[in-house]
Amino acid sequence: MDHHDQLSTTFAALADPTRRAILERLADGDATVGELAEPFAMTLPAISKHLSVLERAGLVAKDRDGQRRNCRITATPLKSATSWLEEYRRHWEANLDSLDAYLNSLQQQRIHQTQEKQS
Repeated sequence: MDHHDQLSTTFAALADPTRRAILERLADGDATVGELAEPFAMTLPAISKHLSVLERAGLVAKDRDGQRRNCRITATPLKSATSWLEEYRRHWEANLDSLDAYLNSLQQQRIHQTQEKQS
């Protein structure tokens, strides 16, 4: 899967608040499907569907430990998404810095004009 397709898959998985909450829980440590389902008013199959989306996006991995199916967060897709967003953050910060400089120059011009009128 190319980088942009992976980003689309990652952002689509992150678009759902239940999936984000699952990732937040897994950031604290591995958990079983049952443990992940506890705080939600939904069925285990519904939680499993959310986990499947997260797995397809590469955000969650499942391991079997006997009867237990442990889920853990995997960070690589999040790192890629963060890097992509970082590029845009730098772009907007540069634009905001330019806007700030422009507004400061306007403010200085007004101060100068006001001082000239008072003289």
